[in-house]
Amino acid sequence: MRYSLVDIKLFVAVADAGNVSRGAATCFLAPSSASLRIKQLEETLGTQLFKREARGVSLTRAGQVMLEHCRRCLAELEQMHANLAPYADGVKTQVTLFANSTAIASFLPGDLQVFLRAYPDVRVSLEERLSHDIVSAVAEGRADLGVVTWDDEHPQLNFHPYREDELVVVTPMASSVGKNGTTSFTSCLSQPFISLNSGTAIHTFLVGKAASMGHQLDVRIQVAGFSAVVALVQSGAGIAIVPRSVLSNLKCDNVNVLTLCEPWARRQLRICARRESEKLSGHAKALLRLLCDGTPSLIEAAATA
Repeated sequence: MRYSLVDIKLFVAVADAGNVSRGAATCFLAPSSASLRIKQLEETLGTQLFKREARGVSLTRAGQVMLEHCRRCLAELEQMHANLAPYADGVKTQVTLFANSTAIASFLPGDLQVFLRAYPDVRVSLEERLSHDIVSAVAEGRADLGVVTWDDEHPQLNFHPYREDELVVVTPMASSVGKNGTTSFTSCLSQPFISLNSGTAIHTFLVGKAASMGHQLDVRIQVAGFSAVVALVQSGAGIAIVPRSVLSNLKCDNVNVLTLCEPWARRQLRICARRESEKLSGHAKALLRLLCDGTPSLIEAAATA
């Protein structure tokens, strides 16, 4: 493609300003130069990006699609610079850890706190992903370690026990769901759900479970964190299915916590790493040992092994 990073930044600036001259000023370009760049960009892409109007410009449908991708590209570039910056400040190594939402919301913060106290110069890049994406990333070397809910094996990976957890149902006090402190997933499907946002591991898992039973999950509200999920359940907006482990850090007054009587509600979190252990850095081995054994005193020995 015959366009530059300047063209992408200019396109976003003009789209935000709704005006070529103001967008050009943001990018320190003359209006005539900006207009030419926009015209060449449209010719390169083979489609019109802006509708010229009396008092400025507005995006076409193609321009809206372009804007979404440009923002994502620029955000990725900013993240690249952010990831590289610590190396200039003396960080000698980085460990990339992918984990599902349950591990990030419950167990990992405490373990990472121990690790980072021992290695203040190490950067840990932690990303939330779905378990099957994590397994692929570790196998392909895009992540050093992964925390997954995964019952299968993989020819390139070793799996180590991490923590046990279970999914539970959280309902308002006045809810009719549940009897004797238990309920089934089928009984829950008639209720509106409060859920984490689409794309999170637990949302994808529950939607898939409902679909496998020929049902749709009635998701009334989606939010970014488990604390907001529980707060909305307390308000009576719906019910939720969450890992029991996350509730220990939340205020759970005025809700019922019900055992979910499904075999898949019990969840074994496991650590995955490549079988070729020599490909792991010493600090990645140290973190692996800490996560597997839960013994802070072992991390120094693992790092030098």
